[in-house]
Amino acid sequence: MPWLAILWLILGGQPSQPPGPPAELEVSVIRGERMAVERCGGCHAVGADDDSPLAAAPPFRTIPGRYPVENLEEALAEGIIVAHDAPMPTFQMEPDEIADILAYMRTLDPADS
Repeated sequence: MPWLAILWLILGGQPSQPPGPPAELEVSVIRGERMAVERCGGCHAVGADDDSPLAAAPPFRTIPGRYPVENLEEALAEGIIVAHDAPMPTFQMEPDEIADILAYMRTLDPADS
């Protein structure tokens, strides 16, 4: 899939630091999940076992198995641009939003289970 190759080319930032204390991490995960549902759930499956509303959009739970989650930080800050059949809107996220969504994505990583 060409969009995977393009996404891979834009990945590669510095590892993000997850929030510190457990309570802070839990709040970050909750905010990240809410953001994923609101901003990404129209196309991507953002839960543990749901289907993507848009078939071409990979489920969030598959992303940690494809790419190190830490490498998504720069792409999220600059705006992920992919080339595939269904255009993905370009966007940029603030550092605290990135930390939250990456904290949530880490919860979907089967390697962390």
